Amino acid sequence: MKPIENLSVLVTGGGSGIGEGVARYYVERGARVTICGRRPEPIEKLAQDLGERCLAVQADITRAEDRQRIVEAATSHGHRLDVLVSNAGNMVRGNVDTLKEEDLRAIFDTNVIAGMLLTGLCKPALSKNGGAVIFIGSIHTRRAFPGASAYAATKGALETLTRVLAAELGEDGIRVNCVVPGAVPTEIYQRAGLMTDEESRERLNGLASSHALGRIGTSKEIAEAIDYLARGEWTTGAILDVDGGLGLGVTNA
Repeated sequence: MKPIENLSVLVTGGGSGIGEGVARYYVERGARVTICGRRPEPIEKLAQDLGERCLAVQADITRAEDRQRIVEAATSHGHRLDVLVSNAGNMVRGNVDTLKEEDLRAIFDTNVIAGMLLTGLCKPALSKNGGAVIFIGSIHTRRAFPGASAYAATKGALETLTRVLAAELGEDGIRVNCVVPGAVPTEIYQRAGLMTDEESRERLNGLASSHALGRIGTSKEIAEAIDYLARGEWTTGAILDVDGGLGLGVTNA
């Protein structure tokens, strides 16, 4: 595997949840990390906490000019670009007869289209170093949760996209993989359910018995899996479940 020290890593949606966990994981091990997000406060606070190896860029990945600015900033900060962690996303809840067309278009724009276009922009830099793209999937493609059809559809699209882009970009030396997390505390989950921190944690912990290992996961555990896919030089097109066995459909008594 490639050494982790001084890797240049770009993490979208890097201000909280899995994105924050990934940023911390890499900075603590000597990598240079660029994080981006629409809200300046969380990413600036995290960058200040992590120090000079972390650069915060306030940006909206659904905007073309912002995507270009993100890539330029990450390439400059890291002196190159080795890894794109396409983590930014959104969630829409509702039964199929209540969903609005504009909300469906918006979630596909954020969760699928923006990541595709950002990957295209990163291609020249990633191809110079045998780089990697990591998409973040979801347990919603393994378990059917009523009211989450829009979100599940976008994550299913990312799994298919992973395999197609792995085949397409392999000749450029770029590997493309996808991590499928189980229940992990994230702001997206909390916002979609209009819950407080305490309510969100209580609901997530209620899923613990549905995991074969009997507990929910942590952002660090997802970061560890992302790092393997980012640096494993003969792994591409992989859809890696890191879900504590939630996708197995078991219930611990």
